[in-house]
Amino acid sequence: MKRFVIAALVENKYGVLTRVAGLFMRKGFNIDSLTVGETEDSSFSRITITLRGDDNDKDQLISQLRKLHNVTYVKHIDEKNSVERELILIKVKNTVQNRSEIMAITEIYRAKIVDYNPKTICVVMTGKPSKINAFIEILRPLGIVELCRTGVVAIERNKAIYNV
Repeated sequence: MKRFVIAALVENKYGVLTRVAGLFMRKGFNIDSLTVGETEDSSFSRITITLRGDDNDKDQLISQLRKLHNVTYVKHIDEKNSVERELILIKVKNTVQNRSEIMAITEIYRAKIVDYNPKTICVVMTGKPSKINAFIEILRPLGIVELCRTGVVAIERNKAIYNV
């Protein structure tokens, strides 16, 4: 199964996200990540969905999304011609034994410490999902207390995906 990213421009109205997520549920697809936010025009939101499937699944889902009420534009975002990022906040145990290692790892991964207290250190980082995954795995032995990820956002290089 391939991983693919779908971007949908939707009207910024009540219930639109529920209809989009419901479509994936009805079709039996598991969403790997879903991000939603207002666009440069506050009357529209952009939904970025990451999931796994084959080309037929991708084409079927795009076709079904286009049929939904309040969905203005849908497109598959090609990984080769796009910029893709994710954000993570990760809280790690702060001990005398691991403090300097956490700080070194944070520097190597170009992350930033955003909260420091005697029990935990909270770090923020952005990057490709593969970099986020590697960051998590290297911090895991040091004692991850909590983490949250935004999910993928992606934008095509050199062009807009839609014209409103």
